[in-house]
Amino acid sequence: MGSIPNDDIDILAKAKRALDRDYAPSDDEEYMSGQQLNYFRVLLLEWKKSILSAAEGTLQLLQDGPIREPDLNDRASSETDWGIELRTRDRQRKLIAKIDSALRRIDEGEYGWCEVTGEPIGINRLIARPIATMTVEAQQAHERREKISRDD
Repeated sequence: MGSIPNDDIDILAKAKRALDRDYAPSDDEEYMSGQQLNYFRVLLLEWKKSILSAAEGTLQLLQDGPIREPDLNDRASSETDWGIELRTRDRQRKLIAKIDSALRRIDEGEYGWCEVTGEPIGINRLIARPIATMTVEAQQAHERREKISRDD
């Protein structure tokens, strides 16, 4: 299965800390009840807000001016760091699109259901990966097919 980059895990953890501590979805309640859907909506919105806040910080640093290191090695190191930072922000930009898609699925009553099999994705998987669109089994099968076609 695809792994979640550490920055995304940190930002998701920050979003979870902003949630109401009095409620956590569980398997003991009706699947995708109004309370569960509200929990995931707030989690997704907090996650998006955290990503946008981090991106704003990067943008501010970029606007503060270019890095002018006198030493070529220092300059190369700084440019490499900026390249990594910009790639991270690009990955997070794509993540925002997935968050928006998950919010749309909540609004349309499709959130929490596998787009391939129609089965419940599962509370634990959604807590770990709120933008999941497939069950673990469907995701694994998708990745196996993807790997086979890539190898051909």
